[in-house]
Formats: sequence, C-alpha cells, structure tokens
Amino acid sequence: MYRSKTNPQIVLRPQDLVVLLRLSLDSDAVPTYAALAGELKLTASEIHAGVERAVVAQLARKDAAGRPAVLLEPLRLFVQHGARYCFPATRGEMTRGVPTSYAAAPMKALVVQPNEPPPVWPHKLGTVRGAAFYPLYPTVPEAALANPALYELLVLVDAVRGGSLRERALAIAALDQRWAA
Repeated sequence: MYRSKTNPQIVLRPQDLVVLLRLSLDSDAVPTYAALAGELKLTASEIHAGVERAVVAQLARKDAAGRPAVLLEPLRLFVQHGARYCFPATRGEMTRGVPTSYAAAPMKALVVQPNEPPPVWPHKLGTVRGAAFYPLYPTVPEAALANPALYELLVLVDAVRGGSLRERALAIAALDQRWAA
C-alpha cells in the first residue's frame, strides 16, 4: 500500500469497490487472491492492496486465517452515501459497449427506458450503441460479462453513481434485497 511521508492518508480506489462487490457474492467460500485476480482481470497484488485498503476503511475484515470478509452494512452505506462522491460517473461520446445503469438488468425492468441513447461501458465486445458511461475500472466490462451476478451489482452501483434520485432509490432497494439474503 502506497503511503507518502508527507501524507499517510489511505485512499480507496475504484477497483477496491469492484473487489468488495465480488467478495460480497461468496461469503462462504472466499476465492484466493489469484482466483479473484483472474476473474476481475486485475493482478493478485492489486487484489491484496484493495483488500488491505478495505480493511483499513472498515468495509471488510480478515478472519484468523487471513481470509477477507465484506462487512455488508458498511458497504451498503458506502455505496448509498459515498460511492457517487468518491467515484462520480464519467460520461463520454457515443460508442459501442456493454449496457449499464438503467439500461441493464435488474434496473432495466424497474425503469421506463427513455428515448435517448442508453449508458454503456465502452468495450470492444459490446453489442449496444450508446453514450459512454465509464466503468469503475477498465477491466469491469470483461469481469461483468464473465459473472452475471457481479454484472448486476455493478449495474446497481452505476445507477447509484450516475442515476436520478429515483434510479438511485431503486438501486439501493435492489442492493438491500441482495445483501439481506
């Protein structure tokens, strides 16, 4: 973990939220850092550093064996109240990509689709033309396409990061349902 001598403050990075969302899917069988790295298209050292930052931020803890566990209530509060300020939505030009926010499941079923281009993560394997909505981290589209449950969590977080008040409320309610189970 990088700390400067003049400013030892630890700062969460966008990929840390991606790691936490992925870890929130498997509370029983925690994958190894190497397995997570393969899934999320990150390096094992990035996974390790992200978990360490999450532990310091009190969004995760480690058990006696050193396996990370996500603290769901603090994560929910962070997504609800902090994610859109720490990792604001960045939008761009029209592009081909992977639908996100209100244009992808589960939000697509909850929101009447407007007559405007849908938000998409720019990606070469994308099948939808829409307005660029840059993901939390460049590898998010590939990781999401490989894991439908993670894709849904990322879509909900994007709705919180860049959606209207109503979209944010619907996304938080959907996250609450997933994390309460």
